[in-house]
Amino acid sequence: MTLPQRDALHHTYADYYGWRDDRRYELIDGIAYVKEPPAPSRFHQELVGELYYQIRLALEDPRWHAYVAPFDVRLPKAGEVDDLIDTVLQPDVLIVRDLGKLDQRGLRGAPDWIAEVLSPTTARHDQAIKIPVYERVGVPEVWLVHALERTVAIYRLENGRYACPIVHELKGRTAISMLPGLSIDWDRLQ
Repeated sequence: MTLPQRDALHHTYADYYGWRDDRRYELIDGIAYVKEPPAPSRFHQELVGELYYQIRLALEDPRWHAYVAPFDVRLPKAGEVDDLIDTVLQPDVLIVRDLGKLDQRGLRGAPDWIAEVLSPTTARHDQAIKIPVYERVGVPEVWLVHALERTVAIYRLENGRYACPIVHELKGRTAISMLPGLSIDWDRLQ
């Protein structure tokens, strides 16, 4: 199941930025997907928090920054101005090195690493809709963390395409390949 759509219109970042209701949205190719309640499970939130916490502590190089949702990632298809961008995502956790991509509204361009913690209501959407977008914009590494299955599927870009994901159990340590020496210790989770 994918997330419900706001409406049948094509939207841009100008529309998205102007919405003043209490809902959270993501735009993918102009389609506004509603990130509706219920809130994520306690374990989902613990996973997101633990990923961010471990990464933030390990990032000693000031050229790398980590962020946690909600944090807008604007993904232009070409050089269009912000108002015309029609893809804006909010990954659960992300890492970016090119600080020139950061501004007061978030990130413009592809992050260097993304983790999406899957829940029953978002899993299909994240796998079928968001992974192709991350591949298209060139995100080097994406982790889909399956909270219920207690696994992580790691997608790595090879020649502009994601290879078959490598799947690990949430046990021991898993390295973030684009940051030598940085790994996630899953055993810290309860």
